[in-house]
Amino acid sequence: MISALPEGVRVRLLHSVHGDPRAAAELVTLLTDRQSAGLDPLPTEPADLAPALLRVLRAQIRALPDDTRLLLLLAAADQYPVTTQAFLRAVTAARLDTRPLETAEAAGVAHAGAGGVVFRDAWTRIAAYESGSPADRRDVHRLLARVLHGDGETARRSWHRGAGSLGPSGRLSAELRGSADKARRTGQLALARALLERSAALSPDPSDRSRLLTRAAVDAWNAGDGDRARRLAASGAADDALGGLIALRAGNATEAFDGLLTAVTHRARPSHPVRGNGSSGGREPAESVTHLLARATEAAVYTGDLRRCREAARVAARLGIEPPGTLGGLAAAFEGRYEDARDLLRAAAGRCGPGGDPTLLVHAGIAALMLGDHTRAATATLRAATSARARGATAVVAQAMEFRAYADFWTGRPQAGQAAATEALHQAYATGQDNGACHLQAALAMFAAITGDADGCRERAAAARSYALARGLGLPAALAQWALAFLDLTDGRFAGAAARLRALAGFGPGHGHRAIRHLATPHYVEAAVRTDDTRIARGAHADYHRWATAVHSPDDLALSARCRALLAPGEEAVEHYRTALDLHARGTRDFERARTELLFGSALRRLRRRTEARDRLHSALEAFEHFGAPHCAVRARAELRALGAPAAPRHAVNPTARLTAQQLLVARMVAEGATNREIAARLALSPRTIDHHLRGVFTRLGIRSRIELVRLIAESEAS
Repeated sequence: MISALPEGVRVRLLHSVHGDPRAAAELVTLLTDRQSAGLDPLPTEPADLAPALLRVLRAQIRALPDDTRLLLLLAAADQYPVTTQAFLRAVTAARLDTRPLETAEAAGVAHAGAGGVVFRDAWTRIAAYESGSPADRRDVHRLLARVLHGDGETARRSWHRGAGSLGPSGRLSAELRGSADKARRTGQLALARALLERSAALSPDPSDRSRLLTRAAVDAWNAGDGDRARRLAASGAADDALGGLIALRAGNATEAFDGLLTAVTHRARPSHPVRGNGSSGGREPAESVTHLLARATEAAVYTGDLRRCREAARVAARLGIEPPGTLGGLAAAFEGRYEDARDLLRAAAGRCGPGGDPTLLVHAGIAALMLGDHTRAATATLRAATSARARGATAVVAQAMEFRAYADFWTGRPQAGQAAATEALHQAYATGQDNGACHLQAALAMFAAITGDADGCRERAAAARSYALARGLGLPAALAQWALAFLDLTDGRFAGAAARLRALAGFGPGHGHRAIRHLATPHYVEAAVRTDDTRIARGAHADYHRWATAVHSPDDLALSARCRALLAPGEEAVEHYRTALDLHARGTRDFERARTELLFGSALRRLRRRTEARDRLHSALEAFEHFGAPHCAVRARAELRALGAPAAPRHAVNPTARLTAQQLLVARMVAEGATNREIAARLALSPRTIDHHLRGVFTRLGIRSRIELVRLIAESEAS
């Protein structure tokens, strides 16, 4: 059963069979245990994906008249596996009669459209191509190559020339390789991969074939075809860089670091320094080696083993390579050299102009996040995604959105952030980046914690931690633990929150993350104060304050001042709270500002400063309702009741504002006509959880049916 497969395997399987339920049902029965578990790549060739379905469809095609089958073969070759849009020109050049297509239309196989032939579905198109004889296929490819002579059609002409070849040809192989390079430069990575595969098939040199398949694997991976990339990598030349890249996003990140650092050493000579400014004394362009160092840095970030950044920095120094700023910045931060870390991270964060290398733009976003500059982090990650799309690097888009989620979280945009992270999660699964999907699951657990979606938070966190601990991914493991602690904290379970956050502080690489522990310090201090156990919390706050002072982030300084207020006795806390709110006014963490106002209002109530307490609590309540954090709003109302003041009225006229971000997402999908099972697949949740969310939607909106929900959503969208 498809539903029994892990989410990543299920998404990739449906993608590989073009969403066809017949092919999906067949492929499930053909998978090995390792493929079903996601350990081995799925099949990529049609004959391995759905052989029985193809046999049926080929028989249907072969029952058609010869002239109809010839037109269908020509149309299929024009569309599969490379789209060239030359069918009508080929028909004209060969003076073919298109009336036989009427027979195909009558059989329900295909019909003539404005731009050519429209097949019933993808598998019928594949069957039309594969039902042709090898000689007929070569003929139609040569015909298509003959009519492709316009600007920008060189690569596709080369493809058809290669597909029409009788056997190995060094000249054609070289032409295809050159066309692949041109396609790559214009962001057509899927086309580049296909050209390199054809070039390898035509190359008479076995070692050249192996190298071409490895290059094709890189293009396949960057284009988002993870299964094909892993298969090509296995059949090509051994390559530490490619193996490290795949391990980073789909395997063990510790192994990824080792592979990537080995590749750096192999691709740069110590005697011929390679600088990041573009000079080229080494065997590889400067950008290539710098890019590998950036990826090695990511491996250290994902594992949480930041001390290995020092190892990478030492290798870069020995080879004369200028490393990415994040590498040196993380190494300095790990060693406690906060001022040096600040300077290096600022330099990295400043390189976030539009149109840059998407990987380095992701690093600019990471650096900005560490500095507490969430506006710049959002800009850098958005530009990284835009640049990746322009270059055809689909694989990088989901990664950029992983780190964009942090900016959305800190700036109090849970609904927008949750929607973007959910879309990125599906994209990560579809492209075979299960490690990135794990990170996004943990980020979604954080959003669920903000909005009070306890079940969603726990389900996401459990999924993230289970996967992360098996793969040595300290970052999502720590983030998921923080999400659970944050949920405990905002729901008033202070002992549970303190216990989780103390455990987070003690986790080592592969289980926890120093940066997440550091970010969670203000929440740990709050939980520790509530449980009268502040000894460890005071030390954690001292280190947090030293970092906040070094980077001079208004938000970090505000949270440090809030920690001082929580740790201070009675009246002494008031000025620290005022300082915190003054600093919050210059920052971007509006949700944390609301929490500071809640804590301040509570402290003022205990000090019997009723008027100011009421104002602070009303302000916090309004903010929580705006952010869609009903559980936090409940706490603010409880404080107002204890004060004897009426709670502020709800400002939202729209009834859907009563829903959490996850509930609103589910409600909108239901309104679009999706079933619970379809919603579960899109959100990477179980159907049981979707049913729970839907019952919560009905309760909060006071309705009983999906029909009423459709009407309410339509009215809310119109208002």
